[in-house]
Amino acid sequence: MISVQGLTKSYGATDAVRDLSFSVDRGEVIGFLGPNGAGKSTTMKILSGYLPADAGEVRIAGFDILSQSLKARSRIGYLPENVPLYPEMRVGEYLRYRAALKGVRSRRIAEKVEDALELCSITHVRNQLIGTLSKGYRQRVGLADALVNEPDILILDEPTIGLDPGQIREVRELIKGLAKRHTILLSSHILSEVEMTCSRILIINKGRIVATGTPAELRERSGIPLSGSVRMEIQTANRQAAEAVLTTLQSLEEVASAAIAEESLSSASSASGWTRFEIIPSSSGDPRPELFEEAVRRGWKLRELSGHESSLEEIFTSFVNRIPATTESKTEQQEHQDRQEAINP
Repeated sequence: MISVQGLTKSYGATDAVRDLSFSVDRGEVIGFLGPNGAGKSTTMKILSGYLPADAGEVRIAGFDILSQSLKARSRIGYLPENVPLYPEMRVGEYLRYRAALKGVRSRRIAEKVEDALELCSITHVRNQLIGTLSKGYRQRVGLADALVNEPDILILDEPTIGLDPGQIREVRELIKGLAKRHTILLSSHILSEVEMTCSRILIINKGRIVATGTPAELRERSGIPLSGSVRMEIQTANRQAAEAVLTTLQSLEEVASAAIAEESLSSASSASGWTRFEIIPSSSGDPRPELFEEAVRRGWKLRELSGHESSLEEIFTSFVNRIPATTESKTEQQEHQDRQEAINP
């Protein structure tokens, strides 16, 4: 549904996107991740037809985004990071207006607007002025706008930005429901949401794809042990005793590395008589049975022995940190300028 080959976009001497290539198949929900200034918003604007690329090819549902722009854009529903709504219009009025702009046949506009209102759970505010809505409801109106022409592809740039936890859950469930009928490219800084929502992840940094795959595949390739880390909390009389336990843990075959957890280094924590240790296993297996046996053998009083699977945040950081830092302030400034232009064209 989306095919990108050799995409490049520069702002002066700064490359926002460099020779970017990837594809998204029908029915996929793709998480598009990257640090600020990585080129995510620039890429999404090019895919939606908002910005032209300097080089490369983008095809949307088989149509070239430049030479067949109208056909390509008719297949896309785009939700930008800052939704440019008309605050003086009522919700239903705005969606009818947007449906007409997007080429929905006049006899079907009422039906499509009703479907979008229902999907986004905003039927009860259809007659309310957009300017009086909360941030969460304005975000829903923007999503209804993206859906009103029943596009094959949804491009969602930070759809949960500025929402409270309850609203985030509601939007996440909505996106999961939309995935049954749409191909979705989703950008977000809330990595736990991406992991729960997306079937595959693309990580971009300095304008280039640095990793792609399912969360499990990325975890395997990240170099972080699949079992993540293990936490042990052991009763220790003082700091010297904690250091002795640490030395023992570090000598075990099942342990690649061990350290006293940062929260246990404070004097208040030391006085409690309990020390927490963070342990990285030496293999992908679960070392907890062996660690428990060692604790029993040495007579350690154990309060906690728990596994901690490596998070998507740790995986994301491991890939991003593999590229040396370069000057990116111009890219960030340009993307900020683009966002402002989108709000105030």
